[in-house]
Amino acid sequence: MSTAEAAMPRRLLGNTSLAVPAVCFGGSGLASMPAVFGYEVPEERAIATVREALLSPAPFLDTAAGYGDGESERRVGAALRELGGLPEGAVLATKADRDAATGDFSAAQVRRSVEGSLTRLGLDRLQLLYLHDPEHLTFEEAMAPGGPVRELVRIRDEGLAQHIGVAGGPVGLMSRFAATGVFEVLLTHNRWTLLDRSAGQLIEDAAGAGIAVINAAPFGGGLLAKGAAAQDRYAYRPAARVVLERVRRIEAECARLGVPLAAAALQFSLRDPRIASTVVGVTRPERVAATMRLAQWDIPDELWLSLGELAAPASHWQY
Repeated sequence: MSTAEAAMPRRLLGNTSLAVPAVCFGGSGLASMPAVFGYEVPEERAIATVREALLSPAPFLDTAAGYGDGESERRVGAALRELGGLPEGAVLATKADRDAATGDFSAAQVRRSVEGSLTRLGLDRLQLLYLHDPEHLTFEEAMAPGGPVRELVRIRDEGLAQHIGVAGGPVGLMSRFAATGVFEVLLTHNRWTLLDRSAGQLIEDAAGAGIAVINAAPFGGGLLAKGAAAQDRYAYRPAARVVLERVRRIEAECARLGVPLAAAALQFSLRDPRIASTVVGVTRPERVAATMRLAQWDIPDELWLSLGELAAPASHWQY
């Protein structure tokens, strides 16, 4: 993608000092985790992908300490060194993780996680730092003295992170974190897509409270990009028969109007005014430009009317 292309318009990230493009490129696959994604990503290709994303019209990148035990951040850091640092106007988010071996998610572990991120990325401070997957402990444990949330606030107060957020799955738990007033940004994943609407109230409440909402995984792990004939998993798990049947009906409606399935899946999130940015995972440089084309695809209103009734039954949502 040419760096001369016009930048994607920015949206204010809630009440933070950041303005971000509507598309954010996700870095989980860059760590090369074949057990999760089913394929490997060579280091050179990952670094080239990061470079392409940060020089694109949507220079917003999301990674985490826990992706590949820090491998995603190491590869992002290598790209940053090649670029001479974070390009002007680019935004980089990462996440503090528990110890994958012991399950430790204490304040001390959050501090170790953040220090490791800064080293791997080669940065002095982070623009956006999330508490990652807090479903691995109880809400009370997370909020208690000596827990991760207070340490995250302390890290922000020390200037090691400009802004803090929470990134996780279960909508009930995420709602509780949003209600604390501690977090400036909320990232939800796999729960606001063409198939799954379980994060609807969470998004509404967060946006209403001035918390920026980031929506990740609009393709549900690939099913809503590749289609039911190519993949039978949603959110990295086997998809139920009724879910696959709905995907086939969505595909048929998209084909009838000449719209790629992936364009509809991505723009379902992009067109939602409550959502500041949508995270799309990429593992090849050419996917950056391809994602931008999907984001700009002309979709007739007729398609949205027909797709509105084709979400999976609520009994099959992630919640």
